[in-house]
Amino acid sequence: MAWVLVILAGILESGWALGLKASHGFTRPLPSLLTVIGMAASFWLLAKAMQTLPVGTTYAVWTGMGTIGTVLLGILLGAMMCFDLGGPVNKAAYTFGVGLLASETYGPMAAIMAAGMVPAIGMGIASFVARNKFSAPEREAGKASFVLGLCFISEGAIPFAAKDPLRVIPACIAGGAVTGALSMLVGAKLMAPHGGIFVLLIPNAITPALLYLGAIVVGSLITGLGYAFIKRGAAQVAVAS
Repeated sequence: MAWVLVILAGILESGWALGLKASHGFTRPLPSLLTVIGMAASFWLLAKAMQTLPVGTTYAVWTGMGTIGTVLLGILLGAMMCFDLGGPVNKAAYTFGVGLLASETYGPMAAIMAAGMVPAIGMGIASFVARNKFSAPEREAGKASFVLGLCFISEGAIPFAAKDPLRVIPACIAGGAVTGALSMLVGAKLMAPHGGIFVLLIPNAITPALLYLGAIVVGSLITGLGYAFIKRGAAQVAVAS
């Protein structure tokens, strides 16, 4: 039970760290109130855990949970961006990231846009790698999907998801979650709310650029190769004799 308290304290520590930035030096009432509550709850849980656990070990785990909490946030946001491909869940994550830009918190937005590119890019990769499993129109749609993905248009994957949702959606979520986690882990920051890969043309809009691109590539390959593996072959068209 004591370790559960430490984990909860670590998650709250990550939350109030974000809230501290959003409060603008405690000048905004609601973020300031939530930050103070988060701080108090985090330290209270930590103190309760230290009553039964070694102080040094407990503190080390608590501080380490900050990184873990950041990664978990990236996983959550990445999965949300790929869950319904432009639907309400996707838009909720995007709105969250845009809102944080106003408080100069740029990490979540980076994870959100990176993960949002994964589904469409992944479908493009799948249709190229496993060409024999896709019909000719699907392969053409895969080319368009790849380009749309580079532009941060998740909807490029919708034709594939509509036809095979039980395989496409999980593959997209897996890749998006990994990309979101990696983006947060490397400390990527994005100062623009849209633009896809072309934001790289704006100096210092994305940092660190190479690691950020790496996160997108890894997630897209997970989605693309994963779906290429689990997809069934293209249906044969009956021809009248």
